[in-house]
Amino acid sequence: MARVCDLTGKKTISGNNVSHSNRKTRRKFYPNLQTKRFFLPEEGRWVELKVAASTMRTINKKGITAYLSELRKEGKI
Repeated sequence: MARVCDLTGKKTISGNNVSHSNRKTRRKFYPNLQTKRFFLPEEGRWVELKVAASTMRTINKKGITAYLSELRKEGKI
């Protein structure tokens, strides 16, 4: 399974480990993905999504319906 947020598309990025002697080796930064069930009241069903924790905070703030309509308007889903 890919480590990608289902709604925002956040994915793994790369960077460097930097040691005390300032040597740099490549590493990966993974998004904080969680599997979460959301209830869609207009459809009357549950949907299981793999979303980033920051996305869950936005959904809690705006609501799942408003957030999905915003993403559709932007053309992301």
